[in-house]
Amino acid sequence: MGDGDAPATLDQAEVARIFRQESGRSVAILIRVVGDIDLAEDAVQEAFAVALRKWPADGLPPNPGGWITTTARNRALDRLRRESRGRELLGQVAVLLPADHEPDMAEDVGAVQDDRLRLIFTCCHPALSTQAQVALTLRLLGGLSTEEVARAFLVAEPTMARRLVRAKHKIKAARIPYRVPQAHELPHRLRPVLAVVYLVYTAGLTGLADPGLCTEAIRLARILATLLPDEPEVAGLLALLLLTESRRESRLAPDGSLVLLGEQDRTRWDRALIREGQAILRRCLRRDQPGPYQLQAAINAVHVDAGTIEDTDWSQIVALYDQLLAVAPTPVVALNRAIAIGEVRGPGAALALVDELDLDNYHPFHASRADLLRRLGRHSEAAAAYQRAAAMAPTDAERDFFRRDGRASR
Repeated sequence: MGDGDAPATLDQAEVARIFRQESGRSVAILIRVVGDIDLAEDAVQEAFAVALRKWPADGLPPNPGGWITTTARNRALDRLRRESRGRELLGQVAVLLPADHEPDMAEDVGAVQDDRLRLIFTCCHPALSTQAQVALTLRLLGGLSTEEVARAFLVAEPTMARRLVRAKHKIKAARIPYRVPQAHELPHRLRPVLAVVYLVYTAGLTGLADPGLCTEAIRLARILATLLPDEPEVAGLLALLLLTESRRESRLAPDGSLVLLGEQDRTRWDRALIREGQAILRRCLRRDQPGPYQLQAAINAVHVDAGTIEDTDWSQIVALYDQLLAVAPTPVVALNRAIAIGEVRGPGAALALVDELDLDNYHPFHASRADLLRRLGRHSEAAAAYQRAAAMAPTDAERDFFRRDGRASR
């Protein structure tokens, strides 16, 4: 900014977006230092309230992440001064996070070299259930609201709120330490960490949260791949995210409406990401240790290999879904397998499989049923299924798409 230039105008929505993008690392730093999730969250939320007042008037700080950490640090210090239990921590916080401190990744210790990634591993302690691990990390690190985390888990918001509270209480009651796992421990703590990274990406992709989460998830996946080069599922996750990311820009039309895979402009797909994802996938598949992320990446590779939707090798996709269902026998995998079978054996065969699934609270289930019913000429049933999907869809783009298709099916 030159001399005399006015600061760029920021509205509250833009402040919220920037804060969400930058604040996860501040939460991670404060949790590491004070060992208290609630204190760290509260301090960062108080920093957000200050940002809402100051940033629109004063402009964006040169280093928003550093501003958030410093402001939150000061709020944490204020809280600790008021509480007798905090006096013993006060000196530690002041030493580890002095007022003029700008966080530097070079200061990190242990095998995990990034505060946010460290927080993923420390939240994923074996004493917590896998769902609690993933939910807590999404809430603290991904910046997702409780409602958004609930959607990711297909549960009601009050249910997720109680789950998060229980997880925090268990961490306190069990005195679970926030320490970096040793190198030999990392592989055993990997499954929930991969789930976190995948769900963070999905939240950004589907519009449940800031699209910047897609970039953050890929960044975390790259760090994991560097730290754990001998773990094929880490490579599989990175390949999956890269291949999915290659098509992200073509998922929405200029007016914001949803564009299905078969209608996407394939010239807009990012060929550099496709080449990188395919190269990673080839390397990890040569190890012949297939896992869920590698198989999902392989399915995506078949899609991006096809020049048109008609060129897609659906038989190969069905075979890959057979393998995926064997290692990850979930209803969502079964739904996607049924959709692929519909491309090989027709919509009747697919609908018979779909109707066996218990996914009534999952809007893609109703959307898939609607499409199959439409293809079978059962238009009134298809319209009703589209309406059900639209009522449950989490984003405007999806709701508009399902309503439009529902009207066309009448």
